[in-house]
Amino acid sequence: MVFKVTSTKACRRAAGLTLIEFIVASSISSIVLLACASLAYYSARSFAGIVNYVDLDIKSRAALDQMSKDIRQSSSLTSYATNQLVFDYGGGSTLTYTYSATDRTLTRILDRAQKVLLTECDYLRFAIFQRNPIGGTYDQYSTASATNCKLVQLNWVCSRTILGAKVNTESVQSAKIVIRRQ
Repeated sequence: MVFKVTSTKACRRAAGLTLIEFIVASSISSIVLLACASLAYYSARSFAGIVNYVDLDIKSRAALDQMSKDIRQSSSLTSYATNQLVFDYGGGSTLTYTYSATDRTLTRILDRAQKVLLTECDYLRFAIFQRNPIGGTYDQYSTASATNCKLVQLNWVCSRTILGAKVNTESVQSAKIVIRRQ
């Protein structure tokens, strides 16, 4: 029987990590974790923006639908300002749309019943036009008199703060609505 002595030097090298290997592994894992955290933050911000855009779009459409229905059914425009419209709604009723820049709201007032149609509205402007169109175009002549008004134009922009940054999550909403009963 032959006995041989084997060296244990090779086993000690493979036994554990050295300090340099540990630092390199920690650095690589830190970079990977930082990249994952950045991706998660960017994704959360994007998803929040999409959710806000959809929510503001739904509210803008609901407000525009309500205003279109009301303006088309009104008898005439009795008073006009760039931030307020007052309509004769028939039967002695008065319909008023008022935009408050300080509160960032658009309010509908029918007789004495108030309803806030839009919130977080940064800009809103009303414009009024006559019935007759400009020749060769789809545009109408603007008017300053409420008695000559046949068409009302609405423009607004809404926005919200997303994760600390104010972002326009709704583009300009614009519509022209014809007063049908006049």
